[in-house]
Order: sequence, then structure tokens, then C-alpha cells
Amino acid sequence: MMSYKNWFASALFVIFLSSFCIAGDWTQWRGPNRDGRSPETGLLTQWPAGGPALLWRATGLGSGFSSISISGGQIFTMGDNGGACYVHALNMADGKLLWSTRIGKAGAPGWGNFAGPRSTPTVDGEHVYVLGQYGELLCLNGADGSKVWEKHLVKDFGGKLPEWGYSESVLIDGENVLCTPGGSKGAIVALDKRSGQVAWRTGDFKDPAHYSSLVCAVIAGVKQYVQLTADSVVGVGTDGSVLWRAERRGKTAVIPTPVVQDNKVYVTSGYGIGCNLFEVQHADGKFVAREVYANRSMANQHGGAILIGEHVYGYCDGRGWVCQELSTGELKWTEKKEMGKGSLAYADDRLYLRSETGGAVALIEATPDEYRETGRFVQPDFGKPKTWPHPVVAGKRLYLRDQDMLLCYDVKQP
Repeated sequence: MMSYKNWFASALFVIFLSSFCIAGDWTQWRGPNRDGRSPETGLLTQWPAGGPALLWRATGLGSGFSSISISGGQIFTMGDNGGACYVHALNMADGKLLWSTRIGKAGAPGWGNFAGPRSTPTVDGEHVYVLGQYGELLCLNGADGSKVWEKHLVKDFGGKLPEWGYSESVLIDGENVLCTPGGSKGAIVALDKRSGQVAWRTGDFKDPAHYSSLVCAVIAGVKQYVQLTADSVVGVGTDGSVLWRAERRGKTAVIPTPVVQDNKVYVTSGYGIGCNLFEVQHADGKFVAREVYANRSMANQHGGAILIGEHVYGYCDGRGWVCQELSTGELKWTEKKEMGKGSLAYADDRLYLRSETGGAVALIEATPDEYRETGRFVQPDFGKPKTWPHPVVAGKRLYLRDQDMLLCYDVKQP
């Protein structure tokens, strides 16, 4: 049974998460709790022919795969432009550019010529934290884009650049900013968010960095950070100690963010690997991770998996869109014909699906009963390479980043 002390710590953390951002804000990768779920309600349950109304279109953002974050009436995103990587701030009301700051080197790490940044800015109060594809980590003043401090994941922390560059969106927790340089000095590093000075490193955890982003969770009453690499799933304490680690081999590129519910940790990756559920137990002062299942019902390359109730939704390579029962791994439905491979977000009992090719966006009910679509449209001027940035639903608007362009749709219920 959980002690009162642990129960109280857990309750405080839940309260903290629920108040992390104000209405309309989306301050980090995958939203307030890094789970792809928007707290918005009062949204359209069906879309008219042609889709919801397009409020505005912003251009000039440059190439790349960064999604967006929102705070205090500003939108933040990243892109390569004119030979450099930039972070941009836009006016939420009309998409007008407020400022741009050079981050570092532009380009396409790895084969395939996928140019541009891969990560999404993280906003904490008056500061914005960004990570370039080559490892430049900056803290900026959100009001004007001026630099507060700058570090480099390779030069300063001994990290090794992953094949396709750094893709993680950094995590802010309390006084620290956390990220995963990888390598022999410690895979995960925590820095003082005000100065950039090292607070701690995971000296006992030295996996190479891949492409997943850290999540903060409470498991058995203990706050910790969960990360997925090509070799491991790991839970790290707030002092950098390894609380638990489970071997889990990935292949080529391990990208999706872990999903955590209570003491269950769910991970998935593509290239034929599939998904795993681990149950993390705490007894006699030690954590132990037990694998519940491993199967290929959800082999998700990079579009993400979202847990709604007791079911996980996402795109599985070879199967199409799927709904999977979390506790057993059993598939409840699959749908391969209606929508192509892509990413998703959740809001107000609906899932927003975005195809990576062809520009299609669909609205479906978040139900384990069947794939049930209630709206669809094709975004204008969908680009190449593929539309990989995840959709964002915030402030009763749907945002779609597509290379040089950001689209803003009104999805508010009349």
C-alpha cells in the first residue's frame, strides 16, 4: 500500500500537471503532459464539407519538421532559412512574425536529405528552450528572442549526433531543463534552466541518444523521468540515479514518446519492432520493471501513440490506424484504407489524424468500437518532404505546420 507521504507527493504532482498551462496554451511537445492530449472542450464534433474554417496562414518559417508550442499569445516553432536554423515567434491572433533568432547550423543530418530542425520549442514562463538538429541548445527570452545562455550537446556534454540529428524536445521540470545527449559521460543531463550549468548526469546510464523525448511521471509515488532509446526503457530519479531499466532493442530509428499510466510504461517503435508494455513495481526500496507483453500490433515509426482511457491509438506500419487495449495488447480495430500513415492529436473525445502524404486531415471518434470518421479535408499546398509535424489543438484552434507554412483552423463549436 502506498504510504501517506508517497500518496501526498503523487497528488501534488498531479495538481502541478493539471495547472501546467493556462487555457489556450500548449507549452511543449505533445501538450501539457506530453501525452498528445489537449484539454480543450466545446469543439466541433463534425466538420463541414471542406473542413473547418481557415483563420490564417503564416509563411516564411523555413524547412523542417518542428511542430509548435504556444504561450501568452505567442506561437513558437523552428525552421531552416538562408543557411541557418532559426526559432520563430508568431502572433497567435493572426500568425504575423514577431521575431526570429538564429540557433545554429542548417542542414540535413543523415541520408535522405531531410533538412531542418526536428524538435519543438519548450516554453517555461518568460523563457523558450530550443534544440537544433546538430545539438545547439539555447535558452531565449520569449519577449524578443534574445539569448540567455547556449550549450552544445556534442561539444559541451560529449554526446554523439544520432544519424538523423537530434530530434528531442527538451523537458522542463522545476528548476531544471533535461535532455538526452547520450554517450559515455551519461545519456541524460539536467541543467539549471536559468544558467545552463550542469545539475546532474546519469553516470550509470550511458545509452546513445536516439529520437524520443523524455516524459516526467510518478510511478509508485516517486517522481521520475522515463526515456526510450534503441537499447533501453529507463526510469531516472530526480537526482540522476537509475531507478529501473528494461532492455528493449529498437532498430534504425526509435522515435515515439513513451506513454505512462500509473505503474505501466508503454513504448512503441517502427521498422518491424512493435510495442511493449512494462509494469514497474516498487518493493523493499527497489524498482523492478516486468515486461507484460511484446507484440507488433503497434509498430509506430514516428506519428505517436495516444492513450485514451484504457486504449492506445496510433498508426501501425503494415496495419494502418489501430486501437489497442493497453493492458493486454489486444487489437480492438484496424483501418488501413481510409487514411494513410501519419500523426495524431486528441481533444474533446475526438482524434485528429494527419496523413504524412496527400495533405489529408480526418476527425474520428476516440472509441474502441470501430473507426468512425466525422470529418475530413485536404490542407492547401501540402509539401514535400512529408508532413511529419504532429497536429496541435489549443485555444479551440487546430494548427498544422508544413515546412515553410503554418495553418490555423477554427474548430470551436458555434
